[in-house]
Amino acid sequence: MSRVLDGQVAIVTGAGRGFGSAIARGLAAEGVKVTVTARTQTQLDETADLIETAGGEALALCGDVTDAGDVNRIVQAARDRFGPVTLLVNNAGIPDPFGPIGNLDPERWWYAQRIHILAPFLYINKVIPQMIAAGGGRIINVSAKGGRIAAPNLSAYCLGKAAQIRLTELTAVENRGRNIFVFAIDPGFVITSLAEDTMNSPDAQQWLPDMVKRLKARKAADTPKADLDRCAKRCIDLASGKHDGLSGCYMELDDDLEAMLREAAARRTEA
Repeated sequence: MSRVLDGQVAIVTGAGRGFGSAIARGLAAEGVKVTVTARTQTQLDETADLIETAGGEALALCGDVTDAGDVNRIVQAARDRFGPVTLLVNNAGIPDPFGPIGNLDPERWWYAQRIHILAPFLYINKVIPQMIAAGGGRIINVSAKGGRIAAPNLSAYCLGKAAQIRLTELTAVENRGRNIFVFAIDPGFVITSLAEDTMNSPDAQQWLPDMVKRLKARKAADTPKADLDRCAKRCIDLASGKHDGLSGCYMELDDDLEAMLREAAARRTEA
């Protein structure tokens, strides 16, 4: 039976657990050949095993998303195994450091920007030539609501996520007419291992007590599979091409994509 995304070749970063693993498994279930990457090989192997057990195709490659050599190696290996990359999901991210500017470790703060800004740039920069040669492709940057707000004591995260949204806009504008479409999404609110790390962080407990309280309340009532599946479904929908008219946009899980398409079409008509 034909699946929605048969023939596509994807790379998903941060795919060893949480949202990245759910996205990779969701795409593979729709026929995408998926290369999954992260820093921990055992977690990647688990994701790949789940994909292959369900009848999909996966390649698990450990690497550092901020290292150009690793990025080049992984993109080339994906091409060698499956063909040109036509779908990229930049999902890798970290929540910390926490605290006010003036009380932060500059190296840790800058490392967060490397994860949130340099990493997606390196992957986008490497896959776009393949996408052009293949006749097109799609890029999904997993950003967050933090990219739209100025949350005190969360500067590294908010700035990094805001930069991802602007990188999405710039990449979309530069690739108009090339059949390359770029989106930024908020993945939803799920208690992943990163959320657990945040709850257990003394810095988060000191500087973000309300956020820690919300996370703990959510953990008590969480239905992680349902929410992870919603995120995967959003990525499947964007990868399908049905919403290419939203290229350059940031969207949240509760957003009505059909309504957003109508509004975007109306703006183009008025212009």
